[in-house]
Amino acid sequence: MTDLGSRIREIELKISKAARRSGRTAEAVALMAVTKTRSPVEIQDAWDAGIRLFGENRVQEAALKIENWPRECVSEWRLIGHLQRNKARKALALFSRIDSLDRLDLAQDLERILAEKGGEIEALVEVNTSGEISKHGVSPEGLEKLMEDILRTCPRVKLRGLMTVGPLEGGQASVAEAFCLLRGLRERMSGRLGLQMPDLSMGMSDDFEMAIEQGSTCVRLGRALFGPRE
Repeated sequence: MTDLGSRIREIELKISKAARRSGRTAEAVALMAVTKTRSPVEIQDAWDAGIRLFGENRVQEAALKIENWPRECVSEWRLIGHLQRNKARKALALFSRIDSLDRLDLAQDLERILAEKGGEIEALVEVNTSGEISKHGVSPEGLEKLMEDILRTCPRVKLRGLMTVGPLEGGQASVAEAFCLLRGLRERMSGRLGLQMPDLSMGMSDDFEMAIEQGSTCVRLGRALFGPRE
């Protein structure tokens, strides 16, 4: 087994234990490999070790990888980074899901393009649960209005849940608070809007076990899988 394969097995064990602590099974939590800046060789190694879900931050970088990815290596690619409106058409051509939808004008651009193509796209709404100005995402206070507007005007954009990035500072208590907030927002929005939202994407290399304990259904791991970026 390669070093990457060993790390994946260790991470899967941690996911399983954290899932049990939250009263779930490991199958309830998806492991996403974050491949920003990673080479095609590294990504292929991850696929060979069993990873099938990949997340990219930038449309232009992702296009070089996805368009040259071997067709026989069946995989799912999702956008997890900030999406500029002028990249919306390309993003729809590359990704199965947009996990970082955070504003109405972007949703409406996606809707318009999808209407031309006759398709639809799944999406997660990104929420800035920490209030850090360096982060993208709708504020918790603005979430309900944004979701109402998307549901009303963008029927081809299928909202599946919420996504957040834990705070960079403040320690474990702040991280746990952010994840707990996102879980509460999902429950509240589901009730108020009558919408099934099964997915909570939260947890990265430093905090994924805590995120699972708070209900995460997808953890996004880069450094924990591949090691530090050069």
